[in-house]
Amino acid sequence: MDVATSLVLGPMLRYADETSATVWVETASSSTVTVTCDGRSWEAPTFRVEGHHYALVIVQGLEPASTHEYTVSLEGEMVWPPADSPYPAPHIRTIDRTQPTRLAYGSCRTAVPHDEEGNRTNGVDALRALALAIAAGRAEQPDLIAFLGDQVYADMTSDAMREYISERRSLDEPPGEEIKDYEEYTHLYRLAWTDPANRWLLSTVPSCMIFDDHDIRDDWNTSWTWHEEMNRTSWWNGRLIGGLASYWVYQHIGNLSPAQLRADEVYARVMAHVADGELDLTEVVYELARRVDRHPEEYRWSYVRDFGDSRLVVVDSRAARVLEPKRRSMLDPDELAWLEDQLTGDVDHLLIGTSLPFLLPPGLHDLEAIDEVLASGAFSSEALSRPVSYLAERLRQKVDLEHWAAFNEGFAEVFELVMAVARGERGRPPSTITFLSGDVHNSYVAQVEDAARHGARSLIVQVVCSPIRNPMPRGLRIMMSAFAKRLVRPMRWIATRSDRIPDPVYPWRVTDGPWFDNCIGELRVGGPDLELTWRRGEVRSGDEDPVLTNVATVQIAGYPAREATPA
Repeated sequence: MDVATSLVLGPMLRYADETSATVWVETASSSTVTVTCDGRSWEAPTFRVEGHHYALVIVQGLEPASTHEYTVSLEGEMVWPPADSPYPAPHIRTIDRTQPTRLAYGSCRTAVPHDEEGNRTNGVDALRALALAIAAGRAEQPDLIAFLGDQVYADMTSDAMREYISERRSLDEPPGEEIKDYEEYTHLYRLAWTDPANRWLLSTVPSCMIFDDHDIRDDWNTSWTWHEEMNRTSWWNGRLIGGLASYWVYQHIGNLSPAQLRADEVYARVMAHVADGELDLTEVVYELARRVDRHPEEYRWSYVRDFGDSRLVVVDSRAARVLEPKRRSMLDPDELAWLEDQLTGDVDHLLIGTSLPFLLPPGLHDLEAIDEVLASGAFSSEALSRPVSYLAERLRQKVDLEHWAAFNEGFAEVFELVMAVARGERGRPPSTITFLSGDVHNSYVAQVEDAARHGARSLIVQVVCSPIRNPMPRGLRIMMSAFAKRLVRPMRWIATRSDRIPDPVYPWRVTDGPWFDNCIGELRVGGPDLELTWRRGEVRSGDEDPVLTNVATVQIAGYPAREATPA
């Protein structure tokens, strides 16, 4: 069997806990996929979507805190790792709950060649630099890589992707150079995940993922106006169905534990499938995509990962939005109730993954809050209300003013939940509560100021790492730096001129950054404290491959462990 043609994508080690793991693959044809380690084997039949074949093999019964090299076979013939692989053997490392957590994270990664031209236009891929460093023993392997949005860009395609599209249809046909349907998404993922170094990394380090707008389209679910505009196009329905269906296949199912897979309404069909006939899930995942666009409360993309000293709660901040002009929220009531159940104490460090930063630089937060009020038509002059609302909506879409600040109702509700955890009202307060985010194409740390004054016994911080590979233009860098520092007071002054613009109850400030390098972030737990590091890839003269170098390191001194507040 030809490895190059039989195994299309993967293997990707997705979920891993103390005793189990899942391994995802895409294959060229219908087959039984077998993962073998330590003389034991686990297998799964492929399922099919639009003629493409996939499997998620559940590996169980492993020893905690152990490492196991593994191989992948199709129909009994080994196809991975390749015999000529220059990288270490892929392995599964189960969680050791006695060891401090090490988590890598980042967002916004474009897929262009790793050559001189690609590095010139898009910068060095920080993920690939990390992969090469780990493979060479120059960097430690994290317990997990959290990809926090824009794993693929459906609306900003590369030369290779446009070449593929032009072989299927005219680029003059809507949506032009953007992704049109599921078939084009499959090629987009192939371009994103087939670099040999990154492919090896994803076969060895567990990963979790959550979408952001570019996985579907820029400004996805920004507002009711945006939603109506998209639905009037001839191509949006096909894009959305293809985007959500492919996200379910390529990203979402790998986020789930074996128990969660059994409970998942779609994947339960795969697990109940008899291996003597391949299951076609095309209409099932298409119907799911149609349904969740209309009724997001009917399916949950959010999930939780637990470690020995930490809990990571990853929140869907795109598909679960409430967009009615008079009732806007980042999370619908069902999603908010789920999040409330997950945000508890009795863990040393609570990590909240959300693709969009919860705590923006204060100046930008105020700008988005002002824009939301103006876009809603809340203007003092009735004659000016409609044109001001129109201009505010155009500005919202043009410069992406659609973060948590632009959905203040949900922002305030989640902030109160976090403060309840920090006060010890929901169990023993964590030493730190940390939002992990991406999206904004710069990296920084923000911290709630004097949280103890509000009864908090946890340090509350926002940590952002963005982009992995998609640098911000220089003009926007200047603007973002200003919103983090120089424009904070002017924007606050403007915001306080109107009682319709909400005043944040718990102020915060940017303490470190912003940095604009292509970066991969690392969070390392050390007792009550955190160590945060941002690293980038640097191609030095005479070298083809990048070297991983430090951009910044920030020490976060968390609160000592304390007891819960008595009920």
